[in-house]
Amino acid sequence: MIIPYRQLDNDTLNTLIEHFVLREGTDYGGLDMSMSEKVCQVIKQLECGDVVIVYSELHDSVNILPKSEVLKNPQ
Repeated sequence: MIIPYRQLDNDTLNTLIEHFVLREGTDYGGLDMSMSEKVCQVIKQLECGDVVIVYSELHDSVNILPKSEVLKNPQ
């Protein structure tokens, strides 16, 4: 189930994104980026619709996934 990010409290959204960034260990190449910069990048991706927040009832988990991946594999 896709959760509209605008329906989440700002603190909840930021915490979710921070956990996502830490869990994913995203490679930013030679760039040294702060946590707040990484969070801002994910927020921009949510705003433009490149990624979405997905809740899995089966796994009782929340994740941030590319929208194209979610559309290919609807649950």
